[in-house]
Amino acid sequence: MAKTVYVLNGPNLNLLGTREPETYGHDRLADVERLCSETAARYGLSADCRQSNREGELIDFIHDAYAKKAVGIVINAGGYSHTSIALHDALVAVKIPTVEVHISNIHARESFRHHSFTAKAAFASLCGFGIDGYRLAISGLAAKIGAVAKA
Repeated sequence: MAKTVYVLNGPNLNLLGTREPETYGHDRLADVERLCSETAARYGLSADCRQSNREGELIDFIHDAYAKKAVGIVINAGGYSHTSIALHDALVAVKIPTVEVHISNIHARESFRHHSFTAKAAFASLCGFGIDGYRLAISGLAAKIGAVAKA
């Protein structure tokens, strides 16, 4: 059985492809999930992709990752990145290697987006690469845990 990486997407990411395409592009959440599954498979990993608009459910997903012994978490907590101490605390509590991803460059946007609680709980943070940031995050996570790409 493949080792699992949880890919967690927060509020409004279910609207990818239609929500502010000038900021987030035209790719849909299904495209993100396909990209994550394909990238994980290259490293002998599987991607368990989940999305929720509810903070508590995202915390439950993090706890589930811990219970199921996930090898890593890639999280795009959306707007909760900038507000949720509870998500930060959940990530710190489970001690699973985590990479934060943002599709847009949060540092080139409104000042309230420049701070991220989830970034402080992650070993790396990527922003501004569009959905390709997820591929980069999984590749970086694979390197961190010692997973090697299959030929």
